[in-house]
Amino acid sequence: MTILTIVLLIILATILFLVEIFLIPGISLAGILGTCSIVYANFYAFYHLGTTGGLITLFCSTIICISAIIIVIRSKALDKIALKKSISESIDNSSAASIKVGDEGITTTRLTLIGQAEINGNLVEVRSIDGFIDEHTPITVTRVQDGNIMVKKS
Repeated sequence: MTILTIVLLIILATILFLVEIFLIPGISLAGILGTCSIVYANFYAFYHLGTTGGLITLFCSTIICISAIIIVIRSKALDKIALKKSISESIDNSSAASIKVGDEGITTTRLTLIGQAEINGNLVEVRSIDGFIDEHTPITVTRVQDGNIMVKKS
């Protein structure tokens, strides 16, 4: 019964580690429970089987967990859930191309360093060089670089 308990705890820990690594990003309940399960399995083995049985369990549990991770990585099982599409879209900056340094406009949203403004009848994303600028405040374009429009209060 003791060995069965240890084997079941190691299998549970291995499954939880695989879930943690491949399905749930970050540190989650699966990782915490997997760690607790593997630690308890080794503690249980040392307590009930002695030092030799505990060391064998520790070695086997390490090999089993590492082997399971390697097997899953090399298998085609992850290809079914892997992201295969790439984003080929880009932001439309055609309205920003008509804006020149010195143009004036008005903010349509509060600029907490970045926001929207209406300049020359175009609604564009702008960056404030003056810090925070409230909504409906007149602004002047100070620099246009790589589609980024820098503005300051008028």
